[in-house]
Amino acid sequence: MPTKTVARLLIAPVVTLLFLAPAHAPAQQSPALGEVRFTADNQDERDSGVWIDGKYLGYVRELKGDRKVMLPAGEHVILIRQDGFKDFTKTVGVAPDQIQTIVVVLEENPKMTYPGSDAAEFRLDISPKRAAVFVDGGYMGHGGDFGGRFHSMLVSPGKHHLKVTLDGYQNYEMEIDAVASSKSRMKITLERGAGSPAAQ
Repeated sequence: MPTKTVARLLIAPVVTLLFLAPAHAPAQQSPALGEVRFTADNQDERDSGVWIDGKYLGYVRELKGDRKVMLPAGEHVILIRQDGFKDFTKTVGVAPDQIQTIVVVLEENPKMTYPGSDAAEFRLDISPKRAAVFVDGGYMGHGGDFGGRFHSMLVSPGKHHLKVTLDGYQNYEMEIDAVASSKSRMKITLERGAGSPAAQ
């Protein structure tokens, strides 16, 4: 009899631990998140690209609804870029279950140089349209800025490096030779892959 009593005493704590373990597991797997929202007053600011902790997420006006930005609690670096404007950088502290709103205010870059009257015009049909577009390492906008009937990209004559990138897709890169006053159209479709954009 004493032997059975000891056995029961040893088994009881083990059974208790087995019941308690699952109750704590979900809390460890689901870290608390906070939401970051963006507001902007004009079209340039609403079309600006957004990077958080070096990762491109898309452009300001689309980051809501099913694309809303949810981040783990803690500090995060937000970078907002638009062609012709200075980079907007802000470090934010995200709190669990809280909403933080970032007011996007861009300042024109006085050092920016623009293509002249002999610029080459490129109409780019890019898929997905939210992909980030760079020329010679400079952010130009998202894919939707340069396609369609009334949208295109102007570049100065000469050779340039074009890069289109979006998280979850392979980067698209090519050298383009821009001929003065010419008009060209390109179709670019990003392929699914491990290519992951970062701030450049």
